[in-house]
Amino acid sequence: MTSLGPRADIMPSREVPLGGLRSMQVQRALPQRAVPTVGAWCFLDRFGPQRTTMRVEPHPHMGLQTVTWPLTGEVRHRDSLGSDVVLRAGQLNLMTSGAGVAHSEYSLGDADVELDALQLWVALPEATRHGDRGFERHETLPTLTLPAKRGADADATVVMGTLAGVSSPATTHTPLVGAQIGVSPGSRVGIPLDASWEHAIVVLEGELDVHASSDPHADATRPGRNDLLYLGTGRDQVVVASDEGALLFLLGGEPLEEELVMWWNFVGRSHEEIAEAWDAWQGRSARFGDVAGHGDVRIPAPPMPAVRLTPRRRR
Repeated sequence: MTSLGPRADIMPSREVPLGGLRSMQVQRALPQRAVPTVGAWCFLDRFGPQRTTMRVEPHPHMGLQTVTWPLTGEVRHRDSLGSDVVLRAGQLNLMTSGAGVAHSEYSLGDADVELDALQLWVALPEATRHGDRGFERHETLPTLTLPAKRGADADATVVMGTLAGVSSPATTHTPLVGAQIGVSPGSRVGIPLDASWEHAIVVLEGELDVHASSDPHADATRPGRNDLLYLGTGRDQVVVASDEGALLFLLGGEPLEEELVMWWNFVGRSHEEIAEAWDAWQGRSARFGDVAGHGDVRIPAPPMPAVRLTPRRRR
C-alpha cells in the first residue's frame, strides 16, 4: 500500500462547463493535479447553488460508478438500462457502468429552477470494472450522531461505504466512505477516520476550521467553499469546528493501487481502452445502449487528444 502520511493540503476547486452545447457551470474539486484520487473516488463536481435549466443530454460512462447527491431541487435521471426516476435532496442515485452505460440528467419543467447537487465518480477496480451494469436508488440512508467536544453534536448521513461502523446500503466495490456532515454553530466535533485510508473534506456551506488532532491549541486549516482539503493517511480522527455552522462532505477510502487513465467520461487503464470507448460512442455501437425519450440527441465525444493518454499520478 502506498505510504502517504498525514497531510493538510488545500486544493482549490475550478469552474468548468458541463453538458455540451447547452452547458452549465460547475465547480470541480476532484481530480486534482497533485491528487487524482481519494481512495477510489476519482471525481467530484458541484453544480450549484444556481437557478438554471439543466439539460445534460445522453452521454456515456465506463469503468466507474456515478454517485448523484442533490442538495436542493430535483433531477430527472434516465439511462440505457431503462431507469427513469426523479431524484430529490436526501436521496441517492448510484449507477454502475461496467464496460459501458449512458444516461441523461434534466431539471424538471422548461423554466429555470433552483438546483444544487454533487456528482461524484468511484473508479471500479480491475475485478469488477468489466462486470454487470446497474442502477440503484436509495431514498433512505443511515445516519449517526458524532459527539461534540464543544457545543451541539453533529449529524452525519452515510451516503456510500462505512463511517464509524455505520454502513450505507449502496453497493461498493472497494473500501470507502462518502458522508455528509452538518456542524452546528459554535460546535467542535471529532470525526473518526480509518488511519489506513486516505481522506479529504469538501466544505459545502459555512466556514470550517479543521484541526489535525484533538489538541484545542493545534493549528487549524480553513478550506474555502468547494475546495478540497486533502488529509492523506495516518489519522484516526480529524476535529472540525465552526462558529457559524457548516455543511461538509467527507471522502475517504483505501488508497487505490491501480493506475487510472481518465479522459472525458471514461475511466480505463490504457490509451487503447479509451480510444475503443470513443469509437464505440461516436459509432453509436450497442456497447453503451440508448436512453429512451431523446431520439438521436446525445453529447458527442470531444476529439481524442493528439498525444498518448497516460495514467494520472500523484505529485
